[in-house]
Amino acid sequence: MIRLENVSKNYELDDGTIVTGIKNINLEVKEGEIVGIIGKSGSGKSTLLRILRGVEFIDEGTVQLADVKVDSSSQYYYNKLKKETAIYLQRSFGLWSETVRENVLRKLYSRRYFDEGSCDFELAESKFGEECDKLLELVSLTEKSNHYAAVLSGGEKQRLIIARQLAKQPKVLLLDEPATMACPKTKQEILNAVKNINKELNITVIVVSHIPEIHKYLADRVLLIEDGEIVKEGSAEEITTEFLSDMEDMVDVENNPTDIDVIECKDVDKRFYLLHGGDVLQIKDINFKVQKGDILSLIGPSGAGKTVLLRMLAGLEDSDKGEVLYNVDGEWNDIDIPGIGRMIIRSKLGFMHQEFALQHYATVLNQLATRLGFKNQNVVKEARAKAERIGLSEELLDSLYLLTDLPESEAKARLQQVGLMPEILFDLFPKFPETATKEEVSDIFESLDLSFDILHRKSYELSGGQKVRVMLALILISRPEFLLLDEPFGDLDPVTLRIVANSLKKIAHDFNMTIIMVSHNTDFVKELSNRAIIMENGLLIEDGRDVDAIVDKFIGICRADYLMEE
Repeated sequence: MIRLENVSKNYELDDGTIVTGIKNINLEVKEGEIVGIIGKSGSGKSTLLRILRGVEFIDEGTVQLADVKVDSSSQYYYNKLKKETAIYLQRSFGLWSETVRENVLRKLYSRRYFDEGSCDFELAESKFGEECDKLLELVSLTEKSNHYAAVLSGGEKQRLIIARQLAKQPKVLLLDEPATMACPKTKQEILNAVKNINKELNITVIVVSHIPEIHKYLADRVLLIEDGEIVKEGSAEEITTEFLSDMEDMVDVENNPTDIDVIECKDVDKRFYLLHGGDVLQIKDINFKVQKGDILSLIGPSGAGKTVLLRMLAGLEDSDKGEVLYNVDGEWNDIDIPGIGRMIIRSKLGFMHQEFALQHYATVLNQLATRLGFKNQNVVKEARAKAERIGLSEELLDSLYLLTDLPESEAKARLQQVGLMPEILFDLFPKFPETATKEEVSDIFESLDLSFDILHRKSYELSGGQKVRVMLALILISRPEFLLLDEPFGDLDPVTLRIVANSLKKIAHDFNMTIIMVSHNTDFVKELSNRAIIMENGLLIEDGRDVDAIVDKFIGICRADYLMEE
């Protein structure tokens, strides 16, 4: 079915450095087989998958899939390879702003008529309606059929993307971290969907995942990749055990909260609904306090409201009712009320989004310098003085400052709506000198096991795992008092995640940082947190400091069989 012979691929960075993608790969995969690939971040897993997809030219060797054979020369055969495969890429959320059903119908329509953009939905429904029903059932999205893609949870979006890929009727399905950000319940549904797809459609599946439990649940065999080479293959149990043998020990750091309240969420409500579909989510009666030094994890099923609550805590989403109060230097302010008080809160706050994105063409150093310009200790005072000189009100200044905590694309869109250019942010909050930036980030890079060599690389030259750690360094460089993390570490393999967990524990302890995070990685939550809250259907149903017991209860609620097999 699939045969790779002596396949190699290198990359040349902008500075001329040659980086190995994969080298001398020899591999055979039988029709209908599920093969897992595991390895550290940057080991070459995604490169291998992209080569199988036909979107990455190889330097040496041959790739054969069924009757299609490609080498390093002909684009024609790479295009044929694309037609035989479908791929789900990590952190890919390219969906139409339409319903779940319409997203799948568009892909089915394009298979026949080669034009997804001008889909005739009436014709698509008549020709592909039954097939659409089957695909949605395979990925457990039947009940979400009429919901708009924009209101889906991260895990639901992932399943929708898989359904769209299946609409192409591929011979091989390539999955790059397919359950990265899903909760245990949704992960189980995704894994079951992959098994169903493999069994009912006889589709060969190649799955890249750094989660050992996924391979144990899915894979017929697993390949271990190190530095671009397949170093071993065997059973999931054997290979994952060897992979985890390099994990460093947990650091012995106790992060105990003080008795000082620093965040209070009072009577917060928030409702989302579809114009023709009723309530999608109703967050109701949210009341809790956070103490200085807390490392609080919000856990719960996908769609429970965790991300919405976190965005309300960050002042990025307005509540319909209630207050979110912060205690900064002994003074309480509401993060929903515009003005200097909110700016002071925001200058002490770091937020890492689930769907984060680095600036594609900017160097790591440039982005770090920009971030320090937004979040240095004198930023509010200096920006206030500039605003007075050019006639900006404090409320407008605060509204502009809020944009520095949004993803770049969202910030630009909001500025365009009011006729402003992104440069206004850099005028008000100029970036830090690069020399000073290097000094500020030195200990952060060391803690996150990041080399100074990547400072002058552009974002697209980083591996997936490096991007996550660089984004975390961007947030940590200003030493925020409050750190809000929305499932940002799903791309990290367990070995690298342990490094990040140890780093966060030490940084939180050294800087007396208060952390609130959303995470679906149950081991990570147990390892890092000193408090956990379970959310379900917009409600807080459990809150306590016996984190292990709360997490185990959540796993039981999810009926996550893949976590029960150890």
